[in-house]
Amino acid sequence: MPTRTIARLTGLLAVSCLAATVQPVSAQMSLQGGPSNAFLERQRALERENDRKLQRDLPFDQRFQLDFGGWYNMYFFLFDDGVDSSRTLRQYEFRLWTSFSADQGVHTGYARMRATFDDWNHGDSFTPNEDDLDGPNLERGWYQFDVAKAMRVHGSANPWYELNIKMGRDLINAGTGYAINLPLDHVQIQGQALNFQTTMLLGKVPASTPNIDQSRSVSDHSDRRFWILEERYKGLASHEPFAYVAWQEDDTREDPLDLLQNYTYDSTYIGFGSTGELIQNLRYSSEWVIERGESYGNNRYLYKDEVKAWGFDHRLDYYFRHKTKPSISVEYMFASGDPNRLGSPTNAEGGNRGDYVDNGFSGFGFRDTGLSFAPRLSNVHVWRTGASFRPLPDQQATKNLELGTDYYLYYKNRSRAAVSDTTADEQSGYLGWEMDYYANYRIFNDLSWTVRFGTFFPGSAFSDQTTRTFLLTGVTWSF
Repeated sequence: MPTRTIARLTGLLAVSCLAATVQPVSAQMSLQGGPSNAFLERQRALERENDRKLQRDLPFDQRFQLDFGGWYNMYFFLFDDGVDSSRTLRQYEFRLWTSFSADQGVHTGYARMRATFDDWNHGDSFTPNEDDLDGPNLERGWYQFDVAKAMRVHGSANPWYELNIKMGRDLINAGTGYAINLPLDHVQIQGQALNFQTTMLLGKVPASTPNIDQSRSVSDHSDRRFWILEERYKGLASHEPFAYVAWQEDDTREDPLDLLQNYTYDSTYIGFGSTGELIQNLRYSSEWVIERGESYGNNRYLYKDEVKAWGFDHRLDYYFRHKTKPSISVEYMFASGDPNRLGSPTNAEGGNRGDYVDNGFSGFGFRDTGLSFAPRLSNVHVWRTGASFRPLPDQQATKNLELGTDYYLYYKNRSRAAVSDTTADEQSGYLGWEMDYYANYRIFNDLSWTVRFGTFFPGSAFSDQTTRTFLLTGVTWSF
């Protein structure tokens, strides 16, 4: 992507996130010592006066900024999923985006369309369609109105708080994204006062969102609503603690109708944790999640199960001071399982049986759990360690080449219960381990290349001990 476009888009995103990331000036300075509050308030008053004058005299073409661009991805996948010894896919993605910022950032917006073409080798597709065009579809599209900034720009008021309203389709995170990380069509109100940032959100999944329940009657469609209330404290120099409650209501309809099985899964997630820096160059991320709710077990359509599950994720990253930019990372992920979920950790079919308490964690978040095995976060322990560096920083042609690796170790929480990979058909706790390697190379500002290779070594939970490999390589052209 050209430097001009990168800079302009970065500026837009910075403006749209202003209320979420910037403390009041007086709060920042008071942490370090410095000018008095009275002096800072005078400076702020002068700044607001200059802002109003600038707004009055600003030419129209500087009051309204419009930008657009896009990118094209071409990927090649070659992988073994434990069912077929080899599958081959060529995938082509085309995206167009546009963004605008008006009235000094009072109004901001962003829209992105996506079209994808999948080209499978004969017999390798998971569906009857070996050549499939998806789209063009609206991938992201939102508008944000900064209420506090509008008051400062257009009125005499100088509010002591930040407040913005956002609506549209965008990627939503609660906490660090362990339980909630997915695109939602939503309305969001976010405010900040006295270093506390409050976010309230009501959203619904787009119709094309994959269902976490892969039972045959609901696997290809999803209809879920989310309510999220999150609180963050931004008054600490090196830490940002948070807590949230998220409610999820399942309205997915059965197609075809199944009279002997109900699939509704309603859940509540209570999360808390923190992100920040423990010491210089050592960053951390921690999140705990308690899940409660109601679900239906295997072959049940009248009586609901009570969901009592939990999970967590802890991560450390250390960045060395060296021109090759080396870094190391360790992470531990956990999601509880239910010993009576023998067929699936997330589905109603093959789900809980024998009692009416479901201890299996089922979330809507995301974590990197490996290239080849890539289990869902349910009934699993995952330990990961990784490292990356830039080997040739002094050469102009290769200064943006990054090499890295990740190693994973997998165990079940409940040895007899299922995990998301149905080929783990033995009642053993040891799932196996995986090693992944990757290279990212930005050749030019608008052209980049990536390659990822992973190998999974099955443990005693698999009757088939064949090693699985995953290869991805592709190029991205931005414009």
